[in-house]
Amino acid sequence: MNNNPNETSSEFLSPFNILIVEDDMLVGTHISMLLTQAGYEVMGILTQGEMVLEQLKTVRPDLILMDVKLKGELDGIDTAKQVYQTFQTPVIFLTANTDKATFERAKKAYPIAFIAKPFKALDLTRAIELAASRMLEAPSVITKDDKNLPTENVLLTDRIFVRDKDRMVKLKFEDIHYVKAERNYCQIFTEGKNYLLSVPLKTFEKRLTSVFFERVHRSFVVNLKQIDEIDETHVYCRKQAIPISKSHKELINQRLGLS
Repeated sequence: MNNNPNETSSEFLSPFNILIVEDDMLVGTHISMLLTQAGYEVMGILTQGEMVLEQLKTVRPDLILMDVKLKGELDGIDTAKQVYQTFQTPVIFLTANTDKATFERAKKAYPIAFIAKPFKALDLTRAIELAASRMLEAPSVITKDDKNLPTENVLLTDRIFVRDKDRMVKLKFEDIHYVKAERNYCQIFTEGKNYLLSVPLKTFEKRLTSVFFERVHRSFVVNLKQIDEIDETHVYCRKQAIPISKSHKELINQRLGLS
């Protein structure tokens, strides 16, 4: 296995998909250009909240950039509330309306961020990176006061977002071989590339919703589907030896059907 963290492999990676919701097509096109240049994939530009809710029935973006002012009966805030309740897709508001009343109303839609227009390209890309980081770092990134809202947070359940050079990309859980603790960080090992995340292993472990991940040692979490061999003291993922502690040995044997 190649353990060079600087070597790029795109086999298991796909771009961060973003839907733009903007009533001004010229502004929407400009935002699309900025996102494309930053390495993100734009799924489309919509002008009405009703169009957003209809599209999300069949196609799901990773993130929505939502203008507060929209054409149609639903404005951006009303649309974002329905998106949150029904689809749990993260939303970043983009708006020229920065008054307190609008902001207080927007907070009730539980956005990931609130960006005032006009904004710089760097403000936008940093907000997107922050959104991806929040998806990773906390099992519940938003405090919910409304009991009618979903109890699950706005996170994907089969993948995470990791930095690849100057952009965020999706990494599916099934393609992770194992994860190693590195003090207050953790390192993800895949077939052709490693990723260093700025969260502890314990925090990252909470995000691993797949039942195939199991801790084998205080410093290692392993994808059981990626284990090729096992002996008394180690499991082997693609010829990489990973220690098993005595406290985890019995459980691992049970999970692998060896006892």
